[in-house]
Amino acid sequence: MQSTTTSSSPFYRLPSFRPKLQNFPSKTHLFPLRIPFYRQRMSSILGHGLRPLKALAGSTSSSSAGDNDDDGFVTLIEYVGKKGINVEDDLVVLIHHIQYACKRIAALVASPFNTNLGKQTGLGAVAGGGSDRDAPKPLDIVSNEIILSSLQKSGKVAVMASEENDAPIWISNDGPYVVVTDPLDGSRNIDASIPTGTIFGIYKRLEELDDLPKEEKAMLNSLQSGSRLIAAGYVLYSSATILCTTFGSGTQTFTLDHSTGDFILTNPSIKIPPRGQIYSVNDARYFDWPEGLRRYIDTIRQGKGRYPKKYSARYICSLVADLHRTLLYGGVAMNPRDHLRLVYEANPLSFIVEQAGGRGSNGKNRILSLQPVKLHQRLPLFLGSLEDMEELESYGDVQQKVNPGYEV
Repeated sequence: MQSTTTSSSPFYRLPSFRPKLQNFPSKTHLFPLRIPFYRQRMSSILGHGLRPLKALAGSTSSSSAGDNDDDGFVTLIEYVGKKGINVEDDLVVLIHHIQYACKRIAALVASPFNTNLGKQTGLGAVAGGGSDRDAPKPLDIVSNEIILSSLQKSGKVAVMASEENDAPIWISNDGPYVVVTDPLDGSRNIDASIPTGTIFGIYKRLEELDDLPKEEKAMLNSLQSGSRLIAAGYVLYSSATILCTTFGSGTQTFTLDHSTGDFILTNPSIKIPPRGQIYSVNDARYFDWPEGLRRYIDTIRQGKGRYPKKYSARYICSLVADLHRTLLYGGVAMNPRDHLRLVYEANPLSFIVEQAGGRGSNGKNRILSLQPVKLHQRLPLFLGSLEDMEELESYGDVQQKVNPGYEV
């Protein structure tokens, strides 16, 4: 939904905010006698004891010359440039602008001044239809404007399609890429400091459509099948700010180092376990579920499924957070009703999960095989470990088609 606010509101000048990084004295100044300096482990915020990874062979650090103790840490831009997967230069530029936008959103989410930004505006339901509980909030709109501004400045984007806009926005006739995004997923929980996230997917511009009218080619470029994604990612805003991404050759995670402002590579090849013991779903809707889904949940939590251990329920009600935990520990994260968006949420997240060895499904079919027909198209979404997903789909009737108590 496009913003209808006026420029007089002080909160809508936030997109121009540029956070200043604190300057720290050099280690030479702090330790003139060259006492060995040890960088603190980041396991407390990364999970699984992960630490910033040393650079791949032949790489150099972005730290200053002579600071040899810190040399070797790989930043996001170094990794996607020449030290890791070596993507094309235009895509490196685009990723630079996307990660900069996400750092600004991270600062906004963590700001003590975001209380009013988290309140509902009364502007109506979200683009594409939805209940009042999905109504856009100022924080969503500001995040959307931050991302749009960064994409415009990159010079590499033809069209942006966002959950917050009724229609795609045509940016440039010669931009090689198309970006689809949910700027701030889970923002209705911001007042309770529950984790939120940004989701994005990147496609190549369909050059064969260049002669069509602007509105038509913008829409068709945005409705590409998920199988055509060349990159996707999410950023989790929580105790740490974590960027998880894929460029079609595995899934990588980067963690924001607030002392330098860099996203640092913390796992170059994250793999979801083939099995997990966690399912993530709103159990309060159990009696609204179809018979197949109820039987599946009853079976696994009693330890009577193909995996003979009792499953536990973990549900944050923040899609990015629930998925991130699932990537780390395995299991299934799901919303069985027609609620999540195919273009902005299901496709990018399914691409990430598949590249990590898992599966994304609507309960019957592979998500990335579906052809979007509407920009704000909704569907059930099941994401998780390969063996867990195969067992879930074997129950057949897992899509919730009736929604008592919901307004959709």
